[in-house]
Amino acid sequence: MVVVLQAAIAGFSLEVMSSVRAYVAGEALWSRSQKNAVYFLNLYLHSGEASQFTQYQASLAVPIGDEFARWALERDPVDVEAARIGLLQGGNHPDDVPGLIWLYRYFGHVSFLQDAIREWAATDPMLLELSIFGEVIRSELENGPIQDDGRLAFLSSRLSELNAQFTVHANRFSTVLGEGSRAIKVTLTCINIVTAATLILLLIWHTRQLVLQRQAFENALCAEKERLAWQASHDSLTGLSNRRAFEARLQSELDNAAAGALGLILLDLDQFKSVNDSCGHLAGDRLLREVSRLLQQNRHEHDLVARLGGDEFGLILPQCSPFDAVDIAEQLRRSLELLSFAWDDRCFAVTASIGVTCIADRNITLEDAMRRADAACYRAKEMGRNRVQVESKSSGAVAAAPRLREAARA
Repeated sequence: MVVVLQAAIAGFSLEVMSSVRAYVAGEALWSRSQKNAVYFLNLYLHSGEASQFTQYQASLAVPIGDEFARWALERDPVDVEAARIGLLQGGNHPDDVPGLIWLYRYFGHVSFLQDAIREWAATDPMLLELSIFGEVIRSELENGPIQDDGRLAFLSSRLSELNAQFTVHANRFSTVLGEGSRAIKVTLTCINIVTAATLILLLIWHTRQLVLQRQAFENALCAEKERLAWQASHDSLTGLSNRRAFEARLQSELDNAAAGALGLILLDLDQFKSVNDSCGHLAGDRLLREVSRLLQQNRHEHDLVARLGGDEFGLILPQCSPFDAVDIAEQLRRSLELLSFAWDDRCFAVTASIGVTCIADRNITLEDAMRRADAACYRAKEMGRNRVQVESKSSGAVAAAPRLREAARA
């Protein structure tokens, strides 16, 4: 709890200080833009150049955007999106905008921020007057330079007065923010020191218990790593290897060029969907477990049986000749055909379409090997299911297993 409290206080402290810093930076932009607006409007008054009026408008848009944001935050309910747009128009960095809004909404009643907002709001009439001045001056200059020296002096003098008033409020705003930020820094530093000291004391008190628990934790961690490693490479329903482990093992076998012939079998249950649809997924799960146990019977230690997904299984048979691979596939087909699966007094025939490919040349990719076996399996389904189909690399076609054996005997 103390660690969480310390982290929360530290995060809160950083957020507050960051938000206050953003207000200080925003005040600098706000103050400078107001002065620039007066400066460019005064230049425009004497020169009549349109570019200077454009610069005046761009400068004035900054404090107007900040003013718009403040109004949005004072509404009930608060219009956060309008406030965000206004602060962005005010030249504030996008990353600072959420902090500016957060500090205003939840800490606007704090004395130093309240005083700063008061100084900020006091410039609203001046901004309005400066906006009106700009339009008045532009309308008067549309007919050429102002010839009345008295009128020119009056406008220029009023602009100077506005600039002085802006400066007074900007200085007060900056001073209040500075004092507040220093007070906040001292307060938050003290709170952090107290919570850190409390944390250190508690850590010392718990050292002995932590040392005693370390071994138990390490043992549990090792067990968890083993469990997670098993889960990452095995199917939770059947306990067989999953597709990821299957493909990793197949790639390893393909990389071992001196390992001899490699048999690859893909097996897809026929009409498995009918079991699920008629008896439910519990029946389907039980059938998959029974098929998994059957596939693992009489396997060599270096063989790998995997559930690739759904009702699809795969076998990797290292150092297995083509004819042995075909015989194994045919044995599996017969065993599944003889398997009697019953559920709720209903019996189902279990058959499979089996594709076999034999790899002698290890210079093929994993994708090619899987594609060849998958093509054979698909062909077995296409030719009526409940059969073994062998992919023949030499002819580039797929042949039925019995015909392959007959051709070999001939």
